[in-house]
Amino acid sequence: MNCPQDWPEPIVRVQSLSDSSVIPDRYIKPPPDRPTYISSSDISDHANIPVIDLQGLSGEDDRLRAATLSQISEACREWGFFQVVNHGVSPELMDKTQQVWRDFFHLPMELKQVYANSPKTYEGYGSRLGVERGAILDWSDYYFLHYLPSCLKDYNKWPALPDYGREVIDEYGKEVVKLGGRILKALSLNLGLGEDFLQNAFGGQDIGACLRTNFYPKCPQPDLTLGLSSHSDPGGMTILLADQQVPGLQVRKNGTWITVKPAPHAFIVNIGDQIQVLSNATYKSVEHRVIVNPAKERLSLAFFYNPKSDIPIEPAKELVTPDKPALYSPMTFNEYRLYIRLNGPRGKSQVEGLKSQQNTS
Repeated sequence: MNCPQDWPEPIVRVQSLSDSSVIPDRYIKPPPDRPTYISSSDISDHANIPVIDLQGLSGEDDRLRAATLSQISEACREWGFFQVVNHGVSPELMDKTQQVWRDFFHLPMELKQVYANSPKTYEGYGSRLGVERGAILDWSDYYFLHYLPSCLKDYNKWPALPDYGREVIDEYGKEVVKLGGRILKALSLNLGLGEDFLQNAFGGQDIGACLRTNFYPKCPQPDLTLGLSSHSDPGGMTILLADQQVPGLQVRKNGTWITVKPAPHAFIVNIGDQIQVLSNATYKSVEHRVIVNPAKERLSLAFFYNPKSDIPIEPAKELVTPDKPALYSPMTFNEYRLYIRLNGPRGKSQVEGLKSQQNTS
């Protein structure tokens, strides 16, 4: 499978369409995929993903640590999503990083176009995922950049405006990588593996990490389209800084779409397909999507904490038993990511397709 060098059709920036009164047909989803628009005031307080205080993981209190690990375990099994507070990343840095990206998306188009991306690496300023000609598109623009391994980190591909932006993005990445390592330890312990098991399976300190900043412009017909179609994340784990003011992330639970209400200065963490494979489906990645707003733009930062791209990922041998044989064949993250890039977001069909191929072979 080779990724094409360029997009199959001219790129249209969604931000340039946001002041029109109707949306182009290219963004209209088939009726079964259309969302029900929900305003902020309609979000229920009691149907929300778990919020977990991580302070207990680093203290001296063993009972509190065990209780925190238990909360994480339950959230992984029941939801595949949870929010974390007291996570160690400063609220000031979180706010400043969001502001950098908001400033970037409000630059004149000719300054942003300098960073236009291609399907080869996705790095830079983009407006579509997947390379299928004539595909129905999502109502979003984004900026994708590599953070780790350091050989892929190219500051020239990071936005130079606002002028302090690269420094802030760099600091943010360092802090979120630290947080990812702490959460991965907790997941390893909860699976009954050594605390460094998942980190080592990801490549030790030589992991992959990247950031996609999603910009969802206001939309005149939010009930006809999606900011991001239903998908599970292909990587290891996602650490999301959501927009505090404008909700949009929806998580699928028991066939129902639940709109997440972000806790103040929390990160939203979710299990990706690679951890589903490593855990032999003890933990499952979960479908999610993004709805858009008729009056307000929305900005979120998705930080992907991934395995090194060329390590074969397969179920941990400790989690394979006669009753539960290995559900997946080994596949490197590079191979899997290319598979996703060529096909675009398709619910959970990608990772489940790998399982069925294995079981029928």
